[in-house]
Amino acid sequence: MGTQHQFSLPFTMDTNSDFNVNFAYHTHFHYEIYYFHGGKVNYLINDRIYVLEPGDLLLMHGMTLHRAHVDPSAEYHRSTLHFDPFYFKQFIQPPFAADLLVPFQKLQNVRLQLRGSDKTEVEASLLKLNQLYAQHNSFSHQRFQALLLDFLIMINQLCQQPLKAVTAFPSSKEHHVQAVISYLECHFHEDVTLDGIQAELHLSKYYLAKTFKEVTGITIFQFLMQRRIYQAKIELIDGNQPITDVGYEVGFKHPSHFSRAFKLQTNLTPEQYRKQHKLQSSNSL
Repeated sequence: MGTQHQFSLPFTMDTNSDFNVNFAYHTHFHYEIYYFHGGKVNYLINDRIYVLEPGDLLLMHGMTLHRAHVDPSAEYHRSTLHFDPFYFKQFIQPPFAADLLVPFQKLQNVRLQLRGSDKTEVEASLLKLNQLYAQHNSFSHQRFQALLLDFLIMINQLCQQPLKAVTAFPSSKEHHVQAVISYLECHFHEDVTLDGIQAELHLSKYYLAKTFKEVTGITIFQFLMQRRIYQAKIELIDGNQPITDVGYEVGFKHPSHFSRAFKLQTNLTPEQYRKQHKLQSSNSL
């Protein structure tokens, strides 16, 4: 059976081997790096089907519906790494470096078929990332982030040819949805309305709402709520400001609404989340 390792947000990583697995279509806020080691799998991303081969690396921006359809006759072995793109930009990527998230943003979902030395290097990096991820101490956490930076640089190098071949989004729908996401990234802490998005993007709010749900599988305001909660997690972990202030800073008008929304997504109140993280940090020292 496979092993799964849990690490404090904004990262999750696991390596899994199994025969009996079943995945539903899903979306998520994090960017995803998926590496296929072996088995028989058709990977569905929106309306595209990839028949995977060992050495295939999938990069996914997460907001497109996707799932793995696994043939149970063969052992399924894969590694996945999810990370919060906003955390990566804020705390890991050097300010002087080129934007390392460009492959996820421009390619959105892409398969890289790795062979030879590229395959060997990626597998070695994933193995080391997984080993560090399983060690719950501050040094391993720092080394994990440093290796993740190196891994993203490697991925950018591997994506140079696919990036040259892409000149635009697959369709106007994806382009408009990305525009909405970019708007929300700049304004998530403010009072966001469909009328405001419509005025900014000069597109019908009804079209934007329908298209966003069609492309991502969730509504604009579900995405907005996820963005605010993820930002709150970062501030709860990295700061000491009062819980109420955190809620205001990420866009909630009322502390009670912040607490309810946070618990709905995490099964913990903001206070419990902060205490749990501090306890984990103290135990790792």
